Amino acid sequence: MSNIRHALTVKREDDFAKWYQEVISAADLAEESGVRGCMVIKPWGYGIWERVQRLMDDRIKQAGVQNTYFPIFIPLANFEREAAHVEGFAKEMAVVTHHRLIADGKGGLIPDPEAKLEEPLVVRPTSETIIGDAMSRWVQSWRDLPLLLNQWGNVVRWEMRTRMFLRTSEFLWQEGHTAHATREDALEETHRALEMYRACVEEDLALPVIAGEKPENERFPGADETWSIEAMMQDGKALQAGTSHYLGTNFAKAASIQYQDREGTQQYCHTTSWGTSTRLVGGLVMTHGDDDGLRVPPRVAPHQVIILPILRDKPEDEALLAYCEELRAGLVAHSALGEPVRVLLDKTPGKASAKRWDWVRRGAPVILEVGPRDMENGKVAAIRRDTLWNAETGKLATEFVLRDEFVSGIGALLEDIQGSLFSEASERRDANITRGVTEWDEVVQFYKSNGKYPGWVEVQWSKPTSEALEKVVERLKAEKLTIRNVPRGSDAADGACIFTGEPAVERILVARAY
Repeated sequence: MSNIRHALTVKREDDFAKWYQEVISAADLAEESGVRGCMVIKPWGYGIWERVQRLMDDRIKQAGVQNTYFPIFIPLANFEREAAHVEGFAKEMAVVTHHRLIADGKGGLIPDPEAKLEEPLVVRPTSETIIGDAMSRWVQSWRDLPLLLNQWGNVVRWEMRTRMFLRTSEFLWQEGHTAHATREDALEETHRALEMYRACVEEDLALPVIAGEKPENERFPGADETWSIEAMMQDGKALQAGTSHYLGTNFAKAASIQYQDREGTQQYCHTTSWGTSTRLVGGLVMTHGDDDGLRVPPRVAPHQVIILPILRDKPEDEALLAYCEELRAGLVAHSALGEPVRVLLDKTPGKASAKRWDWVRRGAPVILEVGPRDMENGKVAAIRRDTLWNAETGKLATEFVLRDEFVSGIGALLEDIQGSLFSEASERRDANITRGVTEWDEVVQFYKSNGKYPGWVEVQWSKPTSEALEKVVERLKAEKLTIRNVPRGSDAADGACIFTGEPAVERILVARAY
């Protein structure tokens, strides 16, 4: 396939970071906003996020969780009640200190010294503290439990090093917050949310993930347990795609979230929180993108089929557009992946080839080109975005299909594309997890000798704590490595911990990460 001229100027294997930035631009997903670390999400990028939001929101509501909304400004006093939580976010907090601006006499504006707030307001980095306040009012009796809430919104964490979708100062997300009578109920909710994320990310975004518990040093600030789903990007790095936290009674005690049990005794609630964000869009790019741009799984594609009439500014165009409109109507009357097929008839002016490559770069699952001859023969020229090229000829793998045959088979086609993208990513991930490493020096050598994109390593772990754990983290940090999680369902430990030499109790995944 060396004779193929791809749609991007940078290949993944040459410079993955530059390739990623080019896909963001070429696929028309987002652009810089003029504010450091913040981005403008463009219609195609936001359309993907809307699909993720819609599918996940359905799953959230199926579990009996109710949507709500809380203010973006949180009193500083709320955070001061939870020391461990504040310590984890303090360096990233954006703070509002004034409520008015005045002219500086030089043509600019400055905060009015007389408009200083009595108490600074933190721009929401996460909502445990403010939602905890509400829970303390809303929960009085065991009859009020469980309290299951979710919020869709934005948060601000003042990042020093930013990258669009992956790590931005402002990002969009959902955050679930629940309160329960017992530890067992709260843990059940923690794992339900984790499984919901796994199912949504794998089934809808076609991103294979590994679910498991985070080690102590990677826990959410103030949590007793943190669980994550980890996805492998094409450069072998890990992306944390979602987290679910069991918070114990830590936040309940700080916010006084108590209930009267059936015996009339006051008890503290056990709480959870869980969240995903627009970094899923970045994960989708880095998992499914190729050297021609983005490839969007049909479940989350804003438009699953793009119809491109080859117009020639002639009277015959009217008949061709009518033919394409009949094609569109036939397709939307069918279902795929449990929903009506989403079809766009692109009538915008421009050369057909230029429009085709625009949609290739955006990653629309199926592109149909229809010209006068296709209309005469009752056919369409179909391009699958997941298998764009013919490996033997080096040309686009265009198929000329009878229109009615294509329409009747659209459901199966989109299902096949969805499954194909997931299988491709799963096979790549599994091929790039190295097992059987028994010494720390082997890990170091592995990452030094396996090129730019080495993948993950599974090792045995004794679960050290305190000073021993700090020393482990230092060694990992020196090699730019992190512990991702302890995979659920992994084989039992049967050797020594590579860090301490003590008998291992579980297996962990080590990787470079975003």
